[in-house]
Amino acid sequence: TEAIGLYNIGQTCCLNSLLQVFLMNIRFTGILRRIVVPRSHVQKRRSVPYQMLLLLEEMQCGKQKAVSPRDLAYCLSAYEVKLFVQYDAAQLFLTLWNLIKRQMQKPELVEEFSCLYTICVQEHLACQKCSFETKRNSSMLTLPLPVLDSNSHVLKTLEDCLQYFFHPEELTDHNMCFCEQCGRKTPFLQSMKLVHLPQTLTIHLKRFCFEKSAYIHKLSHYLPFPQDLDFNAVLTEDQCQADDSEKAAWQYELFAVVAHSGSTNFGHYCAYIRSLTEGKWYCFNDSKVCQVSWDDVKCTYGHSSLHWGETAYLLIYMKKHPQ
Repeated sequence: TEAIGLYNIGQTCCLNSLLQVFLMNIRFTGILRRIVVPRSHVQKRRSVPYQMLLLLEEMQCGKQKAVSPRDLAYCLSAYEVKLFVQYDAAQLFLTLWNLIKRQMQKPELVEEFSCLYTICVQEHLACQKCSFETKRNSSMLTLPLPVLDSNSHVLKTLEDCLQYFFHPEELTDHNMCFCEQCGRKTPFLQSMKLVHLPQTLTIHLKRFCFEKSAYIHKLSHYLPFPQDLDFNAVLTEDQCQADDSEKAAWQYELFAVVAHSGSTNFGHYCAYIRSLTEGKWYCFNDSKVCQVSWDDVKCTYGHSSLHWGETAYLLIYMKKHPQ
């Protein structure tokens, strides 16, 4: 009946934020409700999808303002997702996703779950001395977008980050590749082309970076992102490898933002999520949940002088017109 929070049971703000993003996605919960229920008590305790389903049902009872994810957290700890540890939201998202997929027993649900989140790209390598070229299709669960270019200059918008990610790169000097046709190392042009985008698209803004001293620091500069995102307007024809019917569905609307505040060592996560049934934005900050405005969400764009401030880390977009 209303948005429900999750208690922090010991540095679980990252887990709580990701769980809210999963469970507020009605397309994901539609899959979750059709899983095979494990038979034994031990299997139930060790099944991540089943524990997520129990948590969802407890949240949907609506009797409390917040519920505890304790059983699910202990279930995850059996798969080396330790409790009372700070996590990186992008890494934990991949871990959770793989555990859910691996433990779904119905092949049709595994396929549906994969299609809901999986991005397909085509990697190109072309020798600059001859016509030799290799192509390879690969899948990814997030678009890991750099927020700085190769010269450490700030990329100013999300669209700039996307353009930079799909921009061809020249491999020269010590980065040259061996060309089978030339029989030696030659300069190559490396590029990535977009083939398929899923219903639920997860973008990872790479705001944590290594310095030469191996110290990880956070990039907190201002980086706006739109509510509506059309990939056809952002990428060029050369950056796409898809037919017209595929590209017609590349119009997205922002669904959620997983935001990070603090430093790399002492950080906190919360999630801003747009209810798919109401269209209203909510802030899920562990057990505290409140309705917010788009202006509140925009506060996660970042600020160069507020290194401890709240900045968007994961952006989750939904297709406007799914095929």
